Amino acid sequence: MSKKLYVGNLSWSSTEDEVRAAFEAYGEVTSINLIEDRETGRPRGFGFVEMDDAGAMEAIKNLDGKDLGGRTLKVNEAKAREERPRW
Repeated sequence: MSKKLYVGNLSWSSTEDEVRAAFEAYGEVTSINLIEDRETGRPRGFGFVEMDDAGAMEAIKNLDGKDLGGRTLKVNEAKAREERPRW
């Protein structure tokens, strides 16, 4: 089984490779999705990492509150996206 993690407060200069390296220290990373602004294509400072269950729990324990690229990371289990009303 794999678990999806929310990674917040990323530096705008953080790359997928940097994020992967940080998380691979705790388990096998199956995917990384760094979110970009639809209009500008610039990073929005957060993303999602999918990895094995045991590794995900270790990553949360070890990376939440730690520094990456000069920013303090927020790492937790991703919550299901809520349906937003369409206006």
